[in-house]
Amino acid sequence: MNTLEPAAQSKPPGGFKLWLSQLQMKHGRKLVIALPYIWLILLFLLPFLIVFKISLAEMARAIPPYTELMEWADGQLSIILNLGNFLQLTDDPLYFDAYLQSLQVAAISTFCCLLIGYPLAWAVAHSKPSTRNILLLLVILPSWTSFLIRVYAWMGILKNNGVLNNFLLWLGVIDQPLTILHTNLAVYIGIVYAYVPFMVLPIYTALIRIDYSLVEAALDLGARPLKTFFNVIVPLTKGGIIAGSMLVFIPAVGEFVIPELLGGPDSIMIGRVLWQEFFNNRDWPVASAVAIIMLLLLIVPIMWFHKHQQKSVGEHG
Repeated sequence: MNTLEPAAQSKPPGGFKLWLSQLQMKHGRKLVIALPYIWLILLFLLPFLIVFKISLAEMARAIPPYTELMEWADGQLSIILNLGNFLQLTDDPLYFDAYLQSLQVAAISTFCCLLIGYPLAWAVAHSKPSTRNILLLLVILPSWTSFLIRVYAWMGILKNNGVLNNFLLWLGVIDQPLTILHTNLAVYIGIVYAYVPFMVLPIYTALIRIDYSLVEAALDLGARPLKTFFNVIVPLTKGGIIAGSMLVFIPAVGEFVIPELLGGPDSIMIGRVLWQEFFNNRDWPVASAVAIIMLLLLIVPIMWFHKHQQKSVGEHG
C-alpha cells in the first residue's frame, strides 16, 4: 500500500532574515537612494571635515602633530581656533607662486591634451569598426601599468644621454645633448602623456553620438569642411571637450609625482608644497590649510562644469 508523504513546507524566515525582509519592504527604496549619499559622506565630506579641523589647529610636537580644537580644563570647555594658518598663506609669497604655477601648468597641459586628444579621438571614432576596439585598447593600455614606472621611463627618455638625445644626435639635428629633464618642459611632457587618455575617451564618446546628417547638410549648403568642423562638429562635441578638460585639469593642479621626478627646483607646484609641509616640516595644520584653499580654487571649474551639464541636459531634455 502506497502512502503519500506530505510535501515539505518551507518555514517562514525568522530572526534576522525576517527583520531584513521587513526592512527591505518598508524602506528598500529609501536605502537605495541613501547609499550614494552615504558613500559621499564617508569618502568626501568626512575627510574634508577632518582636514578642515586640522587646518584650524596649531602645530605641536606630538602624535598626531597638532593640537586639539576643544580642551576641557577647570570644568570648562574651551574651543581654540587658529586662523593663523590661513593668514600665513597670504604672508609668504611661496604659496601664492605655487598656486599660480599649478594653475598655469594645469591649464597649459589641458590645452595641449586637447590639441593631441581631439585628433586621436577623431581617428578612433572614424576608424573601421573592426579596428576601433584595438585603437581604444592602445589608448587605455598605458594606464594599466604603474604610474610611477611610466614616469621613471620618461626620465630615461629625456635625460642627457637618454633615448631622445641619442636619436637627435644620430640624425644630426643637434650637436650637443639638450637639457630637457628637470625642466618645466619635462613636466608638461609628463603630464600630457599621463592624462591624454582622459581627454580622448570623453571626446570619442561625443563624436560617435553626432548625427552626421547635420554635417552633410552643412556641406550641401556650401559650407567649407573647416568651417563645418568649427561651426557644427565642435559645438556638438562641446560636452566631451569640457568633460575631458575637467578630467585633466583637476588632477593636474595637485600633481606631485611628475613635478618631483621630472621637474627642476623651480617647478614649485602645490603638490610639492603639500608634501614638504606634511612630511618634511611636519606642519599638518598649514598643509591642511593649503589643501583647503586648493579645493576652494577647484570648486570654481567644477561648479561651472556642473552648470554646463545641467544646461545641456535641459536643452536636450
